[in-house]
Order: sequence, then structure tokens, then C-alpha cells
Amino acid sequence: MTDFNEARERMVERQIVRRGIGDSRVLAAMRRVPREAFVPDYLRDLAYEDRPLPIGNEQTISQPAIVATMIEAADLSPADVVLDVGTGSGYAAAVAAALAAHVHSIERHEELVAKAREILARLEIRNVTVYLGDGTAGLAEHAPYDAIIAAAGGPHIPEIWRRQLAVGGRIVMPVGRDRHYQRLIKLVRCGEDDYQSSSLGEVSFVPLVGADAWPASGAARRSSGNGGGGGGCSAGSAGSVGSAGDAGSAGNAGNAGGKGSGGGSAGVGGAERGGPCPMSAAEAASRHCLLALA
Repeated sequence: MTDFNEARERMVERQIVRRGIGDSRVLAAMRRVPREAFVPDYLRDLAYEDRPLPIGNEQTISQPAIVATMIEAADLSPADVVLDVGTGSGYAAAVAAALAAHVHSIERHEELVAKAREILARLEIRNVTVYLGDGTAGLAEHAPYDAIIAAAGGPHIPEIWRRQLAVGGRIVMPVGRDRHYQRLIKLVRCGEDDYQSSSLGEVSFVPLVGADAWPASGAARRSSGNGGGGGGCSAGSAGSVGSAGDAGSAGNAGNAGGKGSGGGSAGVGGAERGGPCPMSAAEAASRHCLLALA
């Protein structure tokens, strides 16, 4: 039987600290939030592996290191109000909630909204509110936000997010012209019309779908003739996410600086059982992961 407390501490030390993440509050939050509570039961023993895992609806729970990287970049303070786009399992929102006053989290999949609400309630995390809707439209009723964190990649930062960001606020989002490969961008609002952006490295995320992002996968297939997009299945598995400190190999989505190989195994499980389009744990390992960190 897995000792999850021991596995969580090992995850923080080997996957997060070794990658250069040193904010003590972020490390404490990663030690505090039980990742095993946010994954399907049949994947609980893999909860602290150095890779994403499928959670249903062709979505994944992000690699622990990418959650820590994005939350450290968001530079959260105890009084901050956060917009979390792409709730998924609710794990990243729970980690952010350990550092901020309140997290408003929005998700487009009704099943994931219900599941995330149930998990957060069970863990008695009361400063996260989960909404069903199009995350690219933000949530005007709770703006301005001190930070906006997106767990999906889009072709650009939605303009409405800029307007809903407080002066001094930070947006952390994967941005790229490819639906699955992006650069992690941090955008800071320095003044009313003054924004400064920096790149934190290459990442791979599921697509951000919405009115100001990518079209849904069915629309993408109709327009492009291929199976690209967050809802499509790919034959076989993509590259697997490596472990911190190991030697890298071509074809694998490695960790910081291109190090790391292995870690993904096919056939562990996928989307909801009986669903139309299962995602294996190995395929999920190519989503929501670090390719390199600058």
C-alpha cells in the first residue's frame, strides 16, 4: 500500500525543489494538498509520479512540477483573489487556495465541475468556488483579479482577461500556435494600458477551448480534416515525462533543461470507464507537462 504522505514529500523534494522552485509557501502548499484525492481511484498509486494523469473528458491533472511552477510565477499573496481557468480535477485550484484569499475556478465540462466540487467539499477547502462556463470570457462579477492562471493552452491571451486583471496583477498561461505545444507566458499589468510579458519555458497543455481560443475538437476536425484538439484520441502514446535529475532522450517530453526520460506506461487507464474516447496514462503524460524551463 502506498504511503501517500511519504510519496508527497518525495515528490516535492525530487520533482519540484530539484527543478529550482524555492518559494517556501508554494512548497508548503504542495506538501499540504493531497494529490491522490484528485485522481481516479484506479490511478491513486500513480498520484505522485512525475507526469500528468487522465481525469476524464479527455482532460488531465497536470504534472506536479508544472502546477508548482505556475503558482510560483503567479506570486500569490494571502489577500489575493484568483481566477483559475480550467478547473479539471480541482487540484491546482486547491494548491492556489492554500496561498490566496479566494479562488474562482471555471470549467467547461459539467462532469468535471461536479467532481471537483465534490472533492473540494470533502477536503473542506472552502475558499474555492467552481463555475461551469467558457473560461475565455473570464468572470466579470468577481473582477479585478490579482492573478489569472490558465491550465490550458491558447493561441493568445484573451483580451477580456487583461481587462479583468488588477493593476499589478499577473496572468500565467501557456500560449502557442500549436494546439498542444506552447510557451508558458507570464503577463504583468503594470499600468492601465501597460503590460509586460516574459517566457518561462516550453510546455505541453491540452487546448484552451472557447470563444476567444481554440474551437472544440469536432469543429477543428471539420475545418482541418484531422484529429487535432483536446477531445480527439491519438493512436498509441505520446512521449513520456521524465524524472528530475535523470539523463534525457530524444522523443520524450523531459523536465527542466531537457533532462529526464521514461515515466509513462501504456494501458494504465484513461478517461471515464466506458467513455467513447479513453486516454491512457502514457498519452496523458504528454499533456500539462514541462518540456523545458528557461
